[in-house]
Amino acid sequence: MKTPPVKIPEDSDFRSRLRSAAVTARVGTWLGICFGICFATGLISHYSQNVSQPIPFPTSPSWGYRVTQGLHVITGTAAVPLLLVKLWSVYPRLFIRPPRDVRKLLLEVLERGSIAVLVAGAIFQLASGLANSAQWYPWSFSFRSTHYAIAWITIGALVVHIAVKLPIIRGALTSDVEDTTYDRPSATEPGPISRRGLLRTTWLAAGVAVLVTAGSTVPLLRKVSVLGVRSGDGPQDVPINKSAAAAKVAPAATSAAYRFTVAYGEQEVSMTRDELLAMEQTTETLPIACVEGWSASGDWTGVRVRTLLDLVDAPKGSEVQVLSLQESGPYKHTVLQGNFADDDRTLLALALNGEPLALDHGYPARLIAPNRPGVLQTKWVARLEVTT
Repeated sequence: MKTPPVKIPEDSDFRSRLRSAAVTARVGTWLGICFGICFATGLISHYSQNVSQPIPFPTSPSWGYRVTQGLHVITGTAAVPLLLVKLWSVYPRLFIRPPRDVRKLLLEVLERGSIAVLVAGAIFQLASGLANSAQWYPWSFSFRSTHYAIAWITIGALVVHIAVKLPIIRGALTSDVEDTTYDRPSATEPGPISRRGLLRTTWLAAGVAVLVTAGSTVPLLRKVSVLGVRSGDGPQDVPINKSAAAAKVAPAATSAAYRFTVAYGEQEVSMTRDELLAMEQTTETLPIACVEGWSASGDWTGVRVRTLLDLVDAPKGSEVQVLSLQESGPYKHTVLQGNFADDDRTLLALALNGEPLALDHGYPARLIAPNRPGVLQTKWVARLEVTT
C-alpha cells in the first residue's frame, strides 16, 4: 500500500478569523514592548560587566542593577507566551504563494528574510535566556557574548519588520479588534472563542508566566512563584550560585595560613582574618543581584575597601584587581572600578546578617559593593591589587 504524498498546506486551509492582523498587531505591540525592555536592560547588564567603562557605571542607587536585571528576566519570561501566540496567528502566511512580479518578489524575499532572522533570533534569545536563568548550559559557546550579539541582530530585524508592516499595524490598532479589513480572504470561520477572548487569554498566560517565576526577584511573590529558580533560601537567608565545594576553595579558605593582602606598587600589607576583624567594622544593607534574575538583600559587615586601600596609600579613583582563592573560572579575578573602590558602602565583608560569613558566601572574606552584578561580587577574596 502506497503512502499518500504529504500535502503542503496552503493559505486557504487556515480559515479561522482568530488568525488575523487585529490579533497579531495587539499581541505584537506588547511583545515589542517586552523585547524593548529586555534589550535596554540587557545593554545595562552587559555594560556593567565590562572591564573598560568610558562612562563609569554608577554605584547608586544600590538596588539599580537588582531592578534592571529583574525586569530583564521578567519581561523575557512574559514574552514567551506572547511570541507563541503571535507566531500562531501569522503561521498561515508562510504558505502564501510568492508574487510573480520581480519587484514584488524581491520585496517579499527581503521581508520574509527579515522575519526569518527575527523569529530565529527571538526564539534563541528567549530559550537561552530561560536556560541561563535555570543555570543550565547545554552549549559550549559563551552565553554572555553570544546573547549580546544576537540581541542586536534580533532588534535590528524587529525594527525592519515594524517599518515594513507599519501601515498594517497602525490600521489594525486603530480599528476595532473584530474589524475584518486586514483579514486574509480565507479567514472566514469563527474560532472557538472571540478575538477578545483570545487576547484576554494571552494576557492571562503572560501574567501567570510572570507570577510563577518573578519571586526570584520580587520577595513578596516567592510563595506563589513555584517555578522561580531561587526561593530566597540559602545559608544566612541569602541564596548562592556557586558553592565552596564547586569552586574547590574549602582547604585554602579554612586554612590557618590564610592571609588577605592589599598591594599598591611596592607597598603591600598582609593580614589574618582576625586582624581584619580587629579593624573598624561597617554594616551596610545591600542587595546581591545575579544575571540570572534572582536577588536578595543582606546586612553585610566588614571593612571598607577604601580603608584597606589607604593602608598602602593608593590614590583616589584607583582601579583594583580583586583576586579570589578559586583555582579556576572566569571570575577568579575581577576588576573593581575606582568609583566603586572609593564608595563607603563597598566592603570586604566578613559577616552576613549578624553571623560570620558562611563558607559558601565567601568565607573568610568577600567583596560586596552597591549596584554591582553578583558575578562581580568576588567571594573568597585573597588579594586586592591596585593597578592604576
